[in-house]
Amino acid sequence: MSDLTHFFSPEGACAAVLPGWRARPQQLAMAEAVERAIAGNLTLLAEAGTGTGKTLAYLIPALRSGGKVVISTGTKALQDQLFHRDLPAARRALKSPVKVALLKGRANYVCHHHLQRNLADGRFAHRDDAAWLQKIARFAEASASGDRAEAEGIPEDATAWQYAVSTRDTCLGSECAHFKDCFVMAARKAALDAEVVVVNHHLFFADLWLKDEGVAELLPACNTVILDEAHQLAETAAQFFGETLSTAQLLDLAGDTKRLAAVKAGDFPALRRAAEDLAKAARDLRLALPQNPLKSTLAEIGRHEKWPDALAGLSTALGAARKLLETQAERDADLKNCHERAEALAATLDRWRRDDEPDAPRVRWLETTMSSLLLHATPLSVGSLFGAKLTERAQAWILTSATLSVGGDFSHLKTRLGIEEAETLCVDSPFDYPRQGVLYVPPNLPAPNTPSFTEAVVDAALPVLEISQGRAFILFTSLRALEKARELLAAAFTFRGWAFPLLVQGEAPKNELLARFQQSGNAVLLGSQSFWEGVDMPGDVLSVVIIDKLPFQPPDDPVVAARIAHLEKSGGKPFMDYQLPHAAISLKQGAGRLIRTETDRGVLMICDTRLAEKPYGRLLLNALPAMTRTRKLEVVERFFCGA
Repeated sequence: MSDLTHFFSPEGACAAVLPGWRARPQQLAMAEAVERAIAGNLTLLAEAGTGTGKTLAYLIPALRSGGKVVISTGTKALQDQLFHRDLPAARRALKSPVKVALLKGRANYVCHHHLQRNLADGRFAHRDDAAWLQKIARFAEASASGDRAEAEGIPEDATAWQYAVSTRDTCLGSECAHFKDCFVMAARKAALDAEVVVVNHHLFFADLWLKDEGVAELLPACNTVILDEAHQLAETAAQFFGETLSTAQLLDLAGDTKRLAAVKAGDFPALRRAAEDLAKAARDLRLALPQNPLKSTLAEIGRHEKWPDALAGLSTALGAARKLLETQAERDADLKNCHERAEALAATLDRWRRDDEPDAPRVRWLETTMSSLLLHATPLSVGSLFGAKLTERAQAWILTSATLSVGGDFSHLKTRLGIEEAETLCVDSPFDYPRQGVLYVPPNLPAPNTPSFTEAVVDAALPVLEISQGRAFILFTSLRALEKARELLAAAFTFRGWAFPLLVQGEAPKNELLARFQQSGNAVLLGSQSFWEGVDMPGDVLSVVIIDKLPFQPPDDPVVAARIAHLEKSGGKPFMDYQLPHAAISLKQGAGRLIRTETDRGVLMICDTRLAEKPYGRLLLNALPAMTRTRKLEVVERFFCGA
């Protein structure tokens, strides 16, 4: 019997101090594997099915180890939950005084310098920004942390926050007059002093690469790194191991330079003119492309005749502003900062235009929104970059999620992250899926690529929604399909006289939509990618999850297309090695929204007949929870009648 049994047995420490906790052999098995990995400085890939209690399964052995631990999770919301709920629970079970800290990226903390400068300046994009900024100032005076998540009564998405925080580009560092009182520096100091530090993946990878957010200082002294929601790691790493330059960054630089030229360099009008030229060049670059949002490779963008001249014009304007800022940089810390930003942006633009990194193949592509343009250089693989981090020093690395493998095979994850040697563990969910759930694949639906597909999905969904009386998520693989389904469902609900609230992604912040779904008791919520994971809605309020298509990545996405081409060129099998495993893991994430506790019951409806009819469908089916499977609507009806 291991020491951990004392904590995870029915009469153990967890049961004694944590209300509602119950013993699960899967949780103990995972905790023992984590403890072995920590003791041996091993890499462990641990897939833990929904309901395992994986967070306590890694926290208890990590806190018992006595070493320094960095824990990273998928989002800031999960980071706050881990720090404010799960860690205190583990400490109570252990009766541990271990010192813990929460570290976020700098944009989450009030910056005294920018707050005061913008209050004095008094120029804002929106009428209510000034009032919100005054409230932020009062919060900053009273707060010990300066963390915007703790600013009660001030929305986290209020536009006024942009005037109250710094970015990596705009921070003055040790030259700032408020350096000693800086909330970011205080958070980093607390993290260095703590034994357990909680971060999120964006911060973790930004820092591994940019060495700017405080995590890089933690890792050398760290004994254990735990990466929760690890199925997200490859995509997050690709964002940060690549580079992005946006017209928004250029317009911010131009705006700051123009303002500072008037205040700090009024005797040098050439600087103001150069800033105006830079702003015009950035806007012209966006206007050289169609108004509608798009993603495009360099080869495709060549057909827009204004593009080459606009890109050359931006390079010239940025170079001119950079040279003039260099002559004024010694006048003032803010002007010096603008010069450093111009240098960095010019270097990024130059690399993007030349693409001179043959050792790490990248795809250069661009993305437009209604008002902005982003130039991306994304690595085709992060394996060599991330894999090298795992072996830099003797440390334990724990990667865990409910969805890491495809039928127990971790090859897809190991290849994408460059993991050569690792212990692996799959612990099943303790839920009784055959009793608790039904997987329904309706018959006779058209192929997913036909124009009538979304209409057919809605027609097939309506009888299920009638049986369940709403209480459903409908998850889409594209926003276009979501919008079409919204119109069809709204008309169908009206025609039938149904009073199910129809909640749609984008109409309100995600947390607000989920709260309204919970309160209504019979709503139907339409969501795309952001609702496929990280949503926990236990109980009868969510009884149906409908998925329109198998979540294959769009092959016309520039990064996906480049990875497929790269795999083909190197003799791989893109569909079996990359596209299919990725779809299996994504599908498992979406399906995981349905059954969240031992008492939940529900129907998972997948409207893509490839699941039942294509040879590869069996691999996807085997990745899903072992629910009762049917293609008959009457089985769904009997299931709900027996609820």
